[in-house]
Parts: sequence; structure tokens; C-alpha cells
Amino acid sequence: MAASKIAITIEDKLLKQIDILVKSNYFPNRSKAIQAAVAEKLSRLERSRLAQECAKLDPDFEQSLAEEGFSAEMETWPE
Repeated sequence: MAASKIAITIEDKLLKQIDILVKSNYFPNRSKAIQAAVAEKLSRLERSRLAQECAKLDPDFEQSLAEEGFSAEMETWPE
């Protein structure tokens, strides 16, 4: 996977927490720790966005769409 170098500014408190994780071998280095944190945050935002979009759906309408055409198919299914 291609990677790009970037420079960031991070609070000392956060950096100390990252360093503790690296020293305890939870992450191999600072870069991997920060990559994991960013990936997790982006994943959470995406799931949140999906949940917000799903909340806009009308359950009754969605159910009617799911069942659309079933009555005709039910007649052709063996008992």
C-alpha cells in the first residue's frame, strides 16, 4: 500500500500516551499508532453517517418494498 509522509502537531499529553503504547509493544511505532487512530475515527464517522441516513428511512415503506412481488411468487412456490 502506498503511504505518504506528513507532519502533524500533537499535544504533549497525547504524544506521551502514544509513546506508552509503543513502549508496551501495542504498536510498533508512533506512525502505526497514529494511522490506527485515524483509521478508527474515519470508520466511526462513516458508520455514524450510515446510521443517520438509515434513520431517515420510513420503515413501513421499506417493508412494502421488500415484500413487493412476494404475493405473485408465493403462488408459484411448492407447499
